[in-house]
Amino acid sequence: MPAMLTHRRQRARTVRGVQYAVLAVAVAALALGANWGEIRRAFFDLDVARAQFPEIIGTALVNTVVYTLLGFGFGLALGLVLALMRLSSVPPYRWLAIAYIEFFRGVPALLVFIALGFGVPIAFQVVIDQYVTVMLALGLVGAAYMAETIRAGIQAVPKGQVEAARSLGMSQGRALRSIVVPQAFRIVLPPLTNELILLTKDSSLVYLLGLSLGQYELAKFGRDALNENRSLTPILVAGLCYLIITLPLGHLVRRLEARTAKAR
Repeated sequence: MPAMLTHRRQRARTVRGVQYAVLAVAVAALALGANWGEIRRAFFDLDVARAQFPEIIGTALVNTVVYTLLGFGFGLALGLVLALMRLSSVPPYRWLAIAYIEFFRGVPALLVFIALGFGVPIAFQVVIDQYVTVMLALGLVGAAYMAETIRAGIQAVPKGQVEAARSLGMSQGRALRSIVVPQAFRIVLPPLTNELILLTKDSSLVYLLGLSLGQYELAKFGRDALNENRSLTPILVAGLCYLIITLPLGHLVRRLEARTAKAR
């Protein structure tokens, strides 16, 4: 038995050694074969990068955050309503919630932006504010995913707590508001934060709406700067600005997951 364990360890070390060797060869080939001057000009042109500031922070980054928060706020409120409808004892409510969730989870967010940005104004002869359009487009799609997340959180709350609340004289609605929903949100906070990250990236679809300069978000700003400078540096800068938003949120998700696991 010890001999077999020793053989397995040696084989594992050999496999790791081969993997490190393959990685080293690949890195060396890339380092020797790449045209670093061209790569620097295309991706790391400091003059082009400096020209993006401060507008990319003061306008594009701020607008991206605003669009995301508008969509998330609307989606969270609608998602809670849908989750409660999904759990309702009234069949038509459940059917409506299921139809909504399945539709908006199956339709690309791109089509929702086109429908609200161009289809609705043309069909109903109305003018919708840009921020309202973004809020509705992001919120309608995000609500379908958040509804299922919230529903799972509500169902994860022990039924004994609801029964205890009812035994104390609470109505079903009050027990739901005071006991179930607060605990459910603590459970689903990490996945909801993940949804916030996804909405941050989906906000890049706003460029379809034909924004004015003051309404640019990061993707639109980077795309226009790319066309102007013929360099990928603005796209890299825009990507780094997205990371300014998403990396702290990702760290927050891990912290919340660890805290939730510890509480359980």
